[in-house]
Amino acid sequence: MGRRKKGDDVSGWVVLDKAEDMTSTQAVSAVRRIFNAQKAGHAGTLDPLASGILPIALGEATKTVPWLMEAEKTYLFTIKWGVSTDTQDREGKSIGDSAVRPTPEAIRAALPRFLGEIEQIPPQFSAVKVEGERAYDLARAGETVELEPRHVVVHEAELAGTEGEDLAHFRVRSGKGFYIRALVRDLAQMLGAEGHVWRLRRTAVGPFSETESVTLDALEDLRHKDAASERLKPVETALDDIPALAINGEDAFKLRQGRPIVLLPHVMEALKPQFRDRTIAGQDASRAAVALFQGKAVALGDVRAGKFSPTRVFHLAD
Repeated sequence: MGRRKKGDDVSGWVVLDKAEDMTSTQAVSAVRRIFNAQKAGHAGTLDPLASGILPIALGEATKTVPWLMEAEKTYLFTIKWGVSTDTQDREGKSIGDSAVRPTPEAIRAALPRFLGEIEQIPPQFSAVKVEGERAYDLARAGETVELEPRHVVVHEAELAGTEGEDLAHFRVRSGKGFYIRALVRDLAQMLGAEGHVWRLRRTAVGPFSETESVTLDALEDLRHKDAASERLKPVETALDDIPALAINGEDAFKLRQGRPIVLLPHVMEALKPQFRDRTIAGQDASRAAVALFQGKAVALGDVRAGKFSPTRVFHLAD
């Protein structure tokens, strides 16, 4: 007999509004405890300094985390001019100061240089691995490491306003792997100034936004009322931009056994225009689709040669 898993069989997404001064790992643990869930994970780390959207996956939703990791993200942040820090945020040690205060006009003129596909070197204090070790662990030990530039995408970047000469507020919408702290470092350098992240808030991750988020305190209050499940979103919510395939009960049975199903020609023709180039966790997912039975996710899979072959099967309670 296999060992029984601890916790309840709970599956779905919680759109958590993470507070400042809490790590993403602490947030996941707290949500898992509230739901007494067997499994939990998150889609995209938020620094302790940052607040905002941290999507947390419970149970079968953890199988969709790689898809949400690739999603667009929107940030609001504030640069404080005058001082640069080793961490590029207000928690670090000062490594430079300057009397230069960039004007709104100069900032707006510089921002287009950071739009589109660009190369960005991650911050020294980041989770990037260097010979098996995290860069932030090496940085805390006093080591300076050469981090390779990465290709990242910035869809929007705008100056949202200023507070006096010292503070500038921004809004950025970016793709996977983009570091706000690195943007602040590079923007300050381009403007001949010193600056660091003073405040940072993530307002959206893929289909999840702050309008539908819940704080940990509010979630705890709902737990006491036995109503926390009201804030649980279906597993398939994270797959909103993937072609959906409605199937019958017989096909659902086959997929749950890990067997492929045959697609009729008109179904293939309907799916083809919805496919697009994409890579998930380093794998080609250009012909991925999600199979739904009665509106619930049954499997993620690949559509080729008139068949849908499951790559991830969901075991959701009816």
